[in-house]
Amino acid sequence: MSEAAALDTLRTAGFAGPYACAVVTGTGLGGMAAALADATAIDYAAIPGFPGPGVSGHGGRLHRGTLAGRPVLVFEGRAHAYEHGDPAVMRVPLACARQLGARRLLLTNASGSLRPETGPGSLVLLADHINLSGLNPLIGEASDARFVPMTEAYDPDLRARLRAAAAVCGVPLGEGVYAWFSGPSFETPAEVRMAGILGADCVGMSTVPEVILARFLDLPVAAVSVVTNLAAGIAGGAPHHAETKAVAARAAADLGRLVRAFVAGLPDGDMSDD
Repeated sequence: MSEAAALDTLRTAGFAGPYACAVVTGTGLGGMAAALADATAIDYAAIPGFPGPGVSGHGGRLHRGTLAGRPVLVFEGRAHAYEHGDPAVMRVPLACARQLGARRLLLTNASGSLRPETGPGSLVLLADHINLSGLNPLIGEASDARFVPMTEAYDPDLRARLRAAAAVCGVPLGEGVYAWFSGPSFETPAEVRMAGILGADCVGMSTVPEVILARFLDLPVAAVSVVTNLAAGIAGGAPHHAETKAVAARAAADLGRLVRAFVAGLPDGDMSDD
């Protein structure tokens, strides 16, 4: 019901697509919306079923406009499972993006690095994830569609396009595995050591539920993480939220160039209405 009401509200507000891409911005990265041309915005609070983000650094607005001449949707901030006690909190927004005509989804986030050589300000293309939260946004889904395959969940074609975009715009782009902890407290040094043993390269409190939901919605998805700190216990790392916001804001210019180059390189042949 809330999805239908949200779609009605958004279509009435002029948000019908199609869109080359939808982008979800992480902590401190919402300034990407300012790069849109011919932009329109609506507050999440005005959209039925949209959760209000309650974390500083997440603006809580949906924007439509053009980037590199292509129509895009930008979610300025996300709601987190730890805010609402619900890992499916972003289901209605992402379902709306799909129904409005978004052809693909790009997620961004802030994370802590487990690799001292991948320090604050680095960009990491996510190749896979480890769900250490014990949560899943599809718990309670009744249909067989809940059995979502997660092999190559991070779309190989989109990852290749992001690597190519990084080469074009001269932005260094690493690649790694993201471990999701539920938050909101930061990880302990022991938890970080465990994540490293399991194969993680960075840790954070978001993104994984949205990847699962995107696969459920048959929406190709990729994700780029902005390293804002070394994770707890890594070369003296002692993360805090103020550092996350400050470093993300400094790295936002590199991320913006990467996203612009990525959007510019998307194919033109998939923009007709369904």
